[in-house]
Amino acid sequence: MAGVSTSALDIRPSARTVTSVRSTAPDFVALTKPEVNFLIVIATFTGFYLGYPGDLQSFPVERMLNTLFGTLLVASGTGTLNQYLECGFDAQMRRTSRRPIAAGRLSARTGAWFGISLSILGSVYLLATVNALSSALAVFTAISYLFIYTPLKRKTPLCTFAGAVPGAMPPLIGWAAASGSVVNAKAWLLYSVLFLWQFPHFMAIAWMYRVDYARAGYLVLPPGEQSGRFMSWQALLAALALIPISLVPAVIGHAGLVYCVLAGILNSLFFYYSASLALQQSALAARRLLLASIVYLPLAFCLLILEK
Repeated sequence: MAGVSTSALDIRPSARTVTSVRSTAPDFVALTKPEVNFLIVIATFTGFYLGYPGDLQSFPVERMLNTLFGTLLVASGTGTLNQYLECGFDAQMRRTSRRPIAAGRLSARTGAWFGISLSILGSVYLLATVNALSSALAVFTAISYLFIYTPLKRKTPLCTFAGAVPGAMPPLIGWAAASGSVVNAKAWLLYSVLFLWQFPHFMAIAWMYRVDYARAGYLVLPPGEQSGRFMSWQALLAALALIPISLVPAVIGHAGLVYCVLAGILNSLFFYYSASLALQQSALAARRLLLASIVYLPLAFCLLILEK
């Protein structure tokens, strides 16, 4: 057409647009907290696998994948909204200052809508492809994490207890998806393992970054000399309680000697690293416990899966 530049009609994305999309995509991924979601997927799968009442020949692979995908969406949305709610505090901490919203690479409005969209999509997806109970549990997890645990982090060190309640829900979501119910002792055994595991795991993080947390106004540890005792007892007692809890399947006859021995070794090692942090109260001991906790959880769930 006369008088119209051909460049004006070119609807192909410019090099600058493509570069912008590519540079933004990793920030959207970072908002979802993929390192946390990895453990959530493992816990959800464990609950689904152990909760399925049938045999392996009729194992519902499609329903399992739908469960993992829906739970992952809700978890990603929750992680994103958590960063939206705490972006001002994250900006004050060296550990979190480079997060996408805190660093200003993404706007708070963008992060909020992204998180809301993922959370709603995930809960609706679970409702449509799995069942209402799994969707309801996922919604409860998101709401209690965002509106109970998140604000309590700036009010009381007991926030860890509040956070451990929704934090241990993934196995129950998986169990509900597989069986349609969570009225089962084994389901709550899985819940107990994940509930207790969170205390040594989070106390290691809290101790490593206690100065950072204090700078941003978080009360994850009590002020002054009480912080060391508080951290030590939370990590130590939870790790100690995991030892008998993990041996319950063997006691009630649902696991054999091999499981009993391996679970005993695994939990004893986890307790050792927790006790080391309690006694030494050093950054090195905290880092070792953090690594041990990341290794412990998948191995503990793998033992339960293999035993079945």
